[in-house]
Amino acid sequence: MTYRSRASLLALSCAGLLCISAAGTMPAPQVDQPAPDFHVTTFDGEKLSLADFKGQVLVLNFWATWCGPCKKELPLLEGYYRARQQAGLKVLAVATEDSLTPFQLKPLAKELTIQMVKRFKGDYGEIKMLPTNFVIDRHGILRYAESGGFTLERLNEVLTPLLAEQPL
Repeated sequence: MTYRSRASLLALSCAGLLCISAAGTMPAPQVDQPAPDFHVTTFDGEKLSLADFKGQVLVLNFWATWCGPCKKELPLLEGYYRARQQAGLKVLAVATEDSLTPFQLKPLAKELTIQMVKRFKGDYGEIKMLPTNFVIDRHGILRYAESGGFTLERLNEVLTPLLAEQPL
């Protein structure tokens, strides 16, 4: 499946739904401090935590199927990951609980190279807007935490210096 058809699949899965904010209750983690631990289960059943990404640059992308900016950002993250994964980039796409069910998202998860998460546990604060992204460096330090979709320019600005750092 081509990049364009993957983007179309995402757009179809989001059609007809309204964009609203997502909310949680935890305080936000602090940039330039150790990233909070997390535990995830991916769509392929893999169980991962922050420790599994030591030595890599990780983007935690919180998104929803009903979110217009997310529909633009997820294909961008997919393409960026494909181009930079050899440099040590990892991306976890965390669909919020108010998205489609994991069963409905399974076809999309099969088409993406980035790992989609069906269960996430961690203290990453209140997610007020979607998409929200957290970037964790090779040493486990939170380097970026912002709501709003990435652009290619912003991805390069945030990730290029971190990917240029020597792996552990």
